[in-house]
Amino acid sequence: MPAPDPVLPSCLQPRRVILFSGHMIDAPGRTEPRFPPALAPAAAARIAAALDDLGAGPLDLGLTQGAAGGDLLFAEAAQARALPLLFLQPFGEDEFLARSVRPVSEGEQWVARYRAVAARLASPPRAMPPAAAAEEADNPFERCNRWLLDTALACGGDRVWLLCLWDGHRGDGAGGTAHMVEEVSRHRGHVLHIDTHDLQAHDPAGSRPDAGLA
Repeated sequence: MPAPDPVLPSCLQPRRVILFSGHMIDAPGRTEPRFPPALAPAAAARIAAALDDLGAGPLDLGLTQGAAGGDLLFAEAAQARALPLLFLQPFGEDEFLARSVRPVSEGEQWVARYRAVAARLASPPRAMPPAAAAEEADNPFERCNRWLLDTALACGGDRVWLLCLWDGHRGDGAGGTAHMVEEVSRHRGHVLHIDTHDLQAHDPAGSRPDAGLA
């Protein structure tokens, strides 16, 4: 599946590129809970701990889409560590907010968090260029995963780390975290897996990320 050309600021030569992919906060009324809002503090603590374990900071680069839930928790933790951050998104920002931020539980609060993060980015969120006519049937979320990964791989495969907040199952549609894990593993990147099944609302520290997928 073709993806747009990698996007990497010429001024950046990162020591390590940290991709993030993870579940969105559950939408109101979700039949089978996957990432309820009560688990967000525990997930935030685990993401922060993973970045600290990597020694992530100004010499690295973070890449994600910016969706409500794991993406924004990662973005907030990255900015707290002065980790340069890029948002690469499958749609223009207004459509992205409508599809990947606002529909979740407490959606307007997540929109406010998104805007606070976006205001501190060195460059505005980038929308994926439209697909060519022959690619219009391709799933935009899968194309965006490829775009994120190709951007990371442009720095060298040995520099790519995927930090994922994932229950280990296929998602609700194409282009989810399972797809990103498969793609990074196929390119021999490193994978750090935070299993949402291990998160406990009363224990924000949780356990450490499972590096067994690396």
